[in-house]
Amino acid sequence: MDTTTEAPPPVRAAYGYCETVTAGQARNFAYGIRLLPTGKRRAMSALYAFSRRVDDIGDGSLDPGAKRRRLEAARDVLDRVRRGAVAEDDTDPVAVALADAARRFPLPLEGLDELIDGVLMDVRGRTYETWDDLRVYCRCVAGAIGRLSLGVFGTTPGARDAARAPEYADTLGLALQLTNILRDLREDAANGRSYLPAEDLAKFGCSGGFHTATPPPGADFPGLVRHEVRRARALFAEGYRLLPMLDRRSGACVAAMAGIYRRLLDRIERDPGAVLRGRVSLPGREKAYVAVRGLSGLDARTAARRTGRTRP
Repeated sequence: MDTTTEAPPPVRAAYGYCETVTAGQARNFAYGIRLLPTGKRRAMSALYAFSRRVDDIGDGSLDPGAKRRRLEAARDVLDRVRRGAVAEDDTDPVAVALADAARRFPLPLEGLDELIDGVLMDVRGRTYETWDDLRVYCRCVAGAIGRLSLGVFGTTPGARDAARAPEYADTLGLALQLTNILRDLREDAANGRSYLPAEDLAKFGCSGGFHTATPPPGADFPGLVRHEVRRARALFAEGYRLLPMLDRRSGACVAAMAGIYRRLLDRIERDPGAVLRGRVSLPGREKAYVAVRGLSGLDARTAARRTGRTRP
């Protein structure tokens, strides 16, 4: 692993492209990674840019066959990265940046294969009967990104229980994805997608879907939302065990991103109907507070006390 050698100009330009993509399309993610040192921030932007490409294929307007071909082309790029077959002057800046990041950090690149598999589930219009079914999808599209991010962050030398760090990173990804699913209920319904477990929808009278600003007649929509919020909170609590294992700046990055989503979850819980009326978001000042809290190490210390762990 080489995290100190300066990248040559073509690679720096490729990273610059990825950072522009990240800043323009992922405000919450970009808010967190700005807390990282340059090398880690660049690597995270490369991971995001590749992931964004894959997500955009799944969310685009192409027919399913064309989407599948584009996703397989993305997998071919990933295979070239894996084989070390991407030149510094390659015409694909995302491939160049990702290849450099993979040389510098121990990235489990199979996680990006999992992401492609998850987006293929979307292309096929898959729905989910139970939480266990949905968990598989969430692990592909978010848990895998958590494990890839851990490859960039690393764990501190001597961190207790560090062997479980990938598990906690995966679980934190699930928490973020479930929060996303709740926030985007109306938008996903408009795109013909349904992610929440069918058994949960039936339990709360919401099987009719979410195509208007009001819940289905007779539905216990607040009950459904609070049920899923409790599930997401349990995932956050488990995933936060990762924080004491990270160095200060990596921990601050994770705490900032996760903290933003936890506060979104708080807003959704207070007003469940808000997710049907529009997109729930946080003002910039609240995001800044979350970032400062992360830099202070408060979240990491709290997680350490709850699990009986302390920083080595």
